[in-house]
Amino acid sequence: MTALLAPAGNLEKLKVAVAYGADEVYFGLERFSLRAFAGNFSLDDAQTGLRHLHAHNKKGFAALNIYPFEEEYAALLDTAAALADMGVDALIVSDLGVLKAIREAGIRVPIHISTQANTLSLQAVRAWQELGAQRINLARELSFDRIAQITAAAREVEIEVFIHGAVCFSYSGRCAISDWLTGRRANRGECTHPCRWEYAITEKKRPGETFSVAEDERGLYLFNSRDLALFSFALPLMKAGVHAFKIEGRMKSTHYLAVVVSLYRRLMDGAQLDETEALAELSRLRNRGFSTGFMKGTVTPEDYRFDSSETAGISRFLGIVLPSPEGPIIDVRNRMRGGDKVEILVPRGPSFTAQLPDPLLRTDGETTKEVHHGRQLVLPFDLPVFSIVRSRV
Repeated sequence: MTALLAPAGNLEKLKVAVAYGADEVYFGLERFSLRAFAGNFSLDDAQTGLRHLHAHNKKGFAALNIYPFEEEYAALLDTAAALADMGVDALIVSDLGVLKAIREAGIRVPIHISTQANTLSLQAVRAWQELGAQRINLARELSFDRIAQITAAAREVEIEVFIHGAVCFSYSGRCAISDWLTGRRANRGECTHPCRWEYAITEKKRPGETFSVAEDERGLYLFNSRDLALFSFALPLMKAGVHAFKIEGRMKSTHYLAVVVSLYRRLMDGAQLDETEALAELSRLRNRGFSTGFMKGTVTPEDYRFDSSETAGISRFLGIVLPSPEGPIIDVRNRMRGGDKVEILVPRGPSFTAQLPDPLLRTDGETTKEVHHGRQLVLPFDLPVFSIVRSRV
């Protein structure tokens, strides 16, 4: 059975991932993961999150996939031990020294190997297994055929594959451009994403002048890879025996998480969605266009988005249904106006359209024509917790 592994940048996103069908959730702490600006969990947050996951028969994994310096090992091992004591289901690591240190410290937690470890072959998979790893996330540079071959030959270890999300233009995400241009170290979780910036060229004898490479003057986003979207490969990869599908996005929005987890959950449960339907749903989110990456064997110019760094999604995230002592309420995230037509995305169910009441009723008893971020509304419809309210842009 293939598991669906979703990201969580905070506790709300962890709970949304569970509600929309994730089997497993991964998160980072305030140190030692490769998403320093994702919000991240304190140890208390991790404890709360793991209790929620285990209460719903789900698993929680913590990312300790930084490449640490020698003086950081003691604090990293203290964090790993604390996570083990609270029942974390696995630790995700990249560095061979971290794996060895965790084992030598007697911390008995399953170890998963991050895509940052660049695992490209059956030989590497078996090496990680011999060192004690339970699961390996393969490098994103592998084709479907190579993944299937590795999975068929490595039945004794779990194989995980990234199924959806942003893709770094560098090899398995091991990039140094951010280090050079900004002093922010990508392999320490501080990436400023310079691969998404617009670039131009200069001519040596004319310093100070820049020239757009693109003839139509839209600019040139030279390193800007399209987002990975492997929905068409989900069933073939399941049949090939891949143990887990991993969704990228600890820095993405709650709306992103709900949409993407919902889509892949439906596909994995046997829903018949064609490419047009899947793309229509994903296009509601901000994206860079979509690609199947190396699944077809190699990448081509069509796998890059040269004219723009991002496309605005066709939906605006307006609010989310949250629990409260008085019952579910809508927590407003963007401007909502009474009488507007909205779309409701519900956990484990189809979306539908509705019309907001006019006026809107706030939880403080005030009525209003319009409400903005930070306010809360009395729930006007009977909706499950973590339903998403959105509108078309």
